[in-house]
Order: sequence, then structure tokens, then C-alpha cells
Amino acid sequence: MNYWLVKSDPETYGWKEIIADKKTDWTGVRSYAARNHLRGMKKGDQVLFYHSNKDTAVVGIVKVTKEFFQDPTTDEDAWVAVELSPLKAFKKMVTLNEIKKEKSLSNIGLIKIGRLSVMPVTENEFSKIIEMGGMK
Repeated sequence: MNYWLVKSDPETYGWKEIIADKKTDWTGVRSYAARNHLRGMKKGDQVLFYHSNKDTAVVGIVKVTKEFFQDPTTDEDAWVAVELSPLKAFKKMVTLNEIKKEKSLSNIGLIKIGRLSVMPVTENEFSKIIEMGGMK
């Protein structure tokens, strides 16, 4: 299993929406690096769901329920999407400031490549963040 992080502006599509929808196609990614990460996602992979802009925090875990397919929001073949479904909300949001202060997370892509909307995380980074969020 691989681990990932996706970012979304909660005012556009946040945790409340994915919980209500029960699944969503993760569309609209227009960065080649992020697109390549979408292509690397496999069914069952776990994904940290990060609210960007307003809350700047990891708020829960989703999983990949369908591997990459043509992004339906564009006719360009270059862009793909995946389907994500919610797993668990964090008991406590893990803010970007908390992540920056945690020494074991100093190399996480969220800090190193802050503008990337889809990125891999290591198993250790994933485990540390879910621990910080009150999950086991």
C-alpha cells in the first residue's frame, strides 16, 4: 500500500462534502507532477485529506476506490482523475504549523513542495500525522 496527501480548498470541496457524497472523482488537477502522482495511486491506497487556504490542516483519511481514468472535466488526454471515498475524520485537525514543528516530518512534501495538490507521503509520515490527529 502507498500513502498520499491531497489538498482541497474547504470552501470549494471539503471534508463535509466528501462525507455527504460518500465518494468523489478527484478532478481538475492541472499540474504534471500532481497528475503523475494520481497515476501512481492504486485501489486501497490511503490518502490524507488536507484543507488548504482556510484551515491549512489535515482533517481526515480517504482511500482510493478507483484507479486513474480520463478526467471528465476536460477533453485533453493528458489529465486524469481518481475516485476517493472517506474513511475516517480526525479527532483533532493537524495544522500545517503543527506539521512544521514536528521534527520527524521535516522532509514531508507538504512543507518542501507546498503548492503541489497531490503528493506521496511515506508510511512513517502518514502514521505520525494520523497519530497527531488522535487516530491509531
